[in-house]
Amino acid sequence: MQSTIKRILLVVLTIATYASGTMVTYAQTSSEALRNAQQQLQEKQQIVNQQKQEQQAVNQEIQGIQKELDSIYAYITKNQEEMAQTQAKIDEVNQLIEQKKEEIVALEDKILGRSEIMKKRAVAMQQSDNFNIIMNVFLESESISDLIKRASAVSTLMDADKDILNSQKADLQKIEDDKKEIDKQEQVLLEQQNVLAAKQAELDQNLQKRQEVLTAMQDKYNQITQQLALAEQDKAKIQSQMAGIQAAIAQQQASARPAPAQDTSSAGISGKEMYVTATAYSHEDSGSITAMGYNIEANPNMKLIAVDPSVIPLGSRVWVEGYGEAIAGDTGGAIKGHRIDILKPNSAEARVWGRRTVKLIILN
Repeated sequence: MQSTIKRILLVVLTIATYASGTMVTYAQTSSEALRNAQQQLQEKQQIVNQQKQEQQAVNQEIQGIQKELDSIYAYITKNQEEMAQTQAKIDEVNQLIEQKKEEIVALEDKILGRSEIMKKRAVAMQQSDNFNIIMNVFLESESISDLIKRASAVSTLMDADKDILNSQKADLQKIEDDKKEIDKQEQVLLEQQNVLAAKQAELDQNLQKRQEVLTAMQDKYNQITQQLALAEQDKAKIQSQMAGIQAAIAQQQASARPAPAQDTSSAGISGKEMYVTATAYSHEDSGSITAMGYNIEANPNMKLIAVDPSVIPLGSRVWVEGYGEAIAGDTGGAIKGHRIDILKPNSAEARVWGRRTVKLIILN
């Protein structure tokens, strides 16, 4: 009989030793996984920070290019206004040119009319020279009074011929001067048009180049934004993994510690005691991740309370009357002073708990 008892005790001891070794190994594995996750999170955070800096730098470059484009647009607008003013001048000069052309046509018609008169005068002069005209005036005069009248008429005719010749020369010279002025004005306008057209072409070319650079920078900005979003997703996954590992470690630690004999009794438990008002909540009433990174949606049965860190330090092990041993692993906007919120698996159980005044002992 004693031999049988010894064998049973040996088996139990062996099982306990194996279980203890397994738990230690599991704890070591979980700790290693947590360290790896923390390292990955740190590396991912560095990537996120770097991409945010690149995003900010590219955004500043885009803003600079946009300012340059605004400046080019302003120059283009100004140049277009100058071109419009030049075009107005061109229209005005063209109008003057048309007037000059009309004046030239009128003068040419006037000259043509004078030419006909000059031809008739020349024929008359061929038939009778000036001396014969004068003699005829004297010989054909009937009286001295008639002679004076005839002589005055001849003098007037001779002066008229001279005036016609002088006017003809003046009009021809004016036509030549007007033609030269027209050519000069047309040349000036052509030069102005060429200058403005060259300037507009240069502005258009600069505008196209800056727009191409802006498009490239915007594409780069979009790529960085996409990469940043992916990095943020990876970061969130790592945080979720860390929360799961931390929760698993907490559960392992809680299961490895001997539970108190009764939730309602603090016999044998030592630590700082206080009385608090306790309400209850679940992952259905709040977010999935607590202030310390525990995933309470994935681990709804874990023992955890929300506290005011100024009263109960975060991360403390506590004993709560009617609830048992738990981790102070969360905070809340309404959790102030001597008030706590205990975690329940679901909203229904949280409502059953209601509101109670209980004793709380901070174990560490």
